[in-house]
Amino acid sequence: MTEPLLLAVDQGTTGTTVLLVSLTGHVVRRAYREIPVVHPKPAWVEQDPEALWRSVVEAVAEVVDPDTPPAALGITNQRETVVVLERDTLRAVAPAIVWQCRRSAELCAAHRANGEEPELRARTGLLLDPYFSATKIEWLLRERPELRARAERGELCATTVDGFLVARMSGGRRFATDASNASRTLLYDLHRGGFDAELCARFDIPPALLPEVAGSAEPVAVTDPAAFCGLRLPITGIAGDQQAALFGQACLTPGMAKNTYGTGSFVLVNAGSRPVPPGPGLLTTVAWRLAGGDHFALEGSIFTTGAALRWLRDGLGLIASYTEVAPLAASVPDSAGVHFVPALAGLGAPYWDAGARGAFVGLTGAARRAHLVRAVVESMVLRTRDVVEAMEASGGVRLEELRVDGGASVMDLLCQLQADQLAVPVARAGTAETTALGAAWLAAVGAQLTSPEELAARYRPGQRFLPASATRPQVEYAAWRVAVDRVRSAPPP
Repeated sequence: MTEPLLLAVDQGTTGTTVLLVSLTGHVVRRAYREIPVVHPKPAWVEQDPEALWRSVVEAVAEVVDPDTPPAALGITNQRETVVVLERDTLRAVAPAIVWQCRRSAELCAAHRANGEEPELRARTGLLLDPYFSATKIEWLLRERPELRARAERGELCATTVDGFLVARMSGGRRFATDASNASRTLLYDLHRGGFDAELCARFDIPPALLPEVAGSAEPVAVTDPAAFCGLRLPITGIAGDQQAALFGQACLTPGMAKNTYGTGSFVLVNAGSRPVPPGPGLLTTVAWRLAGGDHFALEGSIFTTGAALRWLRDGLGLIASYTEVAPLAASVPDSAGVHFVPALAGLGAPYWDAGARGAFVGLTGAARRAHLVRAVVESMVLRTRDVVEAMEASGGVRLEELRVDGGASVMDLLCQLQADQLAVPVARAGTAETTALGAAWLAAVGAQLTSPEELAARYRPGQRFLPASATRPQVEYAAWRVAVDRVRSAPPP
């Protein structure tokens, strides 16, 4: 009997990856399309929703033969990015406001000054930060009052990218997001398990503007062949990219942890079936909804990692391609005293400083191109340690291993430095496509082709990196914290 194949759509910030993958995780075909990111003003980040959609359609068309369609479709996506579209035409009425965008910082400050953050934190597990979707929607409705009137009449839908794709793929037959993405909006009550009218009222968002909330592994919709590459497929798996990576790394037992080095980096720890208090500077989020029940994760969000490599390439011209990074960084024994603080879109966990700005600190005449590139690689490692130390200080986490994935995890130097800084083994995923694999596996569970237990039993990580010593490099980390303090604009939350 032929093993069923699964289609995974991983719609990320810098591009869309589509995999045709077997149930055992073998990648049969792969396609990728890069997507432009626009910065119309300092700290503003936008994308064209039509460019997002085209990237998906083109990549799917490259890997799927309509005459032999896969068994099911899984979607994973950049999470807090907001797309507002018309429910009848499916046309986007504004650019997508990307998760990195800081345009709503003043709105966040106003809500915080009004004393709203403690209750929001208790109910949503999140912080008042422009990162999350609610103030992006609030900003858009204030700037475009004609959209507010249409929202109140139920003509529009404001959704994260997964909901946009479901609407387009299904030909408008369903507007739905999954619980993991919904929990990133500041509008989802973790304890009640859904969007909440009171939370909507705090941000002056009409509840009619929001999509339905579906499970992460269940039949959500069926694609319309006229709208989506001639394919009629059941959409049975959806999760935000970081939660999909947690699932794809088989971190299905409480206490297991992963870090994804993508556009940003995100450390997630499986927290079980009850929302846990996140601790200072951290988040509690829905990991996935299975069999009608939400499962949770503790998260530390780092806004800029791979995005800094793109900046080195496109902004500074220090590298011509990403393939130069690893050999350049490894060509020098250290960064010559240089630290790069990657606050190109503010600082996320555990600082949550929207006003911080990036900097190279410690530059001397001895610094060369290789030292700057290595400093950027080291910043990924050191920011991860920031988050892990905050998790350990909160009392709820003691890492025994960190599973890693994402594009930058292919660098042996990065993985070894991470093991040294954390003083725990680092296990690199067997495939770099862990996020897409997580979407495929959720789709397989939703289509009843397998179970989470079966997936966990057959998961095998790739190479393991052991700490060079039992002692963390404290002197280097102390110098890093000094560099961070120099770019800070506000005390931590």
